[in-house]
Amino acid sequence: MSIFRFPLLVWMGIGILIISLGIRQSFGIFMMPISDTFHTGREFFSLAIALQNLLFGLFQPFVGMAADRFGARRIIIVGAIAYGAGLYLTSLAATPSVLYLTIGALIGLGLSATSYVIILGAVARVVPAEHTAKAFGLTTAAGSFGMFAVIPGAQALLRNFDWQTAMQIFAVICCVMIAFAGFIKSQKATSDTPSQVDNSQTLSEALQEAFRNCNYWLIHAGFFVCGFQVMFIATHLPSYLGDKGLPGNTAAMALAYVGVFNIFGSYFWGLMGDRFDKRYVMSSLYLMRTVIIAAFVTFPVTVNTASIFGAAIGFCWLGTVPLTSGLVRQIFGARYLSTLYGLVFFTHQVGSFLGAWVGGRIFDYYHSYTPIWWTTVVMALIAALLHLPINDKPVPRLIAQHAS
Repeated sequence: MSIFRFPLLVWMGIGILIISLGIRQSFGIFMMPISDTFHTGREFFSLAIALQNLLFGLFQPFVGMAADRFGARRIIIVGAIAYGAGLYLTSLAATPSVLYLTIGALIGLGLSATSYVIILGAVARVVPAEHTAKAFGLTTAAGSFGMFAVIPGAQALLRNFDWQTAMQIFAVICCVMIAFAGFIKSQKATSDTPSQVDNSQTLSEALQEAFRNCNYWLIHAGFFVCGFQVMFIATHLPSYLGDKGLPGNTAAMALAYVGVFNIFGSYFWGLMGDRFDKRYVMSSLYLMRTVIIAAFVTFPVTVNTASIFGAAIGFCWLGTVPLTSGLVRQIFGARYLSTLYGLVFFTHQVGSFLGAWVGGRIFDYYHSYTPIWWTTVVMALIAALLHLPINDKPVPRLIAQHAS
């Protein structure tokens, strides 16, 4: 199936992800101005972002269950309102502790309802199973395009306005997600086939089936590593480059390269997941991350190496999303994908929480990011090995369903 034949729902979901994830990935640009305003160390803002990511993941399974029951449209609208409110109230914060409620809790809730789990769950119901990874890759790439478009925009806003005004402008942009959500019809969950075997499964049975499957927990472990790496880099790369004496626009450029190359990378890894064994494709991706991060830490940090790093890490930035969600769908089916992938995504966000917070904690303690950089290298290698023993065959329920 050509991507141009994908249903309108897919393209509206892409629009939502561009806004939601584009704004989210720009928060690292705000670390230094917000920390300077409140005269706090980097750990304070890092903890607020870490809380956001933890709650993003904590809310995700419940939001996914709600989407499976009530449809994605209502959930996205509620999420867009919470997201915009969090941004606006952040701009009004008089004390730094307010950031835990606004940029932490409210935006965490908003993200859980406007990001991959909800959109991919809706997409899985309208795209044939054999084209799932490709559709997921295209949808994942949207978040990268948002990163490419929004981060330079955030940098431009901070050059011309204070950070409070920039946050308010982003809050207004969140309203566009509500308009896009109107085109995503609320649908009852459908199975891969009309077989009664899949339709008769309850949510409780689906959870028991997944929790008793060791492959599901290996997927969790790998995605934890992804969350740790991605959020550490997104949150602390601007400060790391600043510490090396590079100008502020270098960080914006490097993160923009992450976004640009992830547009191609996410789609590429999705295609590879359709054509080859997803386990081995995933291991290859993590091995690539291992080499890229190790090289970046080893060589001198310059404008050129920062750009090369942004492009290289961007190519495998969110390629894990179509592969991980594709594995969950392949093993357990599409019926409760929003719920099951939502739980996997919670583990990802626990990693994100630790990546954002521990990065700031390590820096404040050692006055250096070097220990945490090498930690991410080791974690990437472990993740590559974890995916090799995964059995990606469908569960017996699905095999019986297709045989009937």
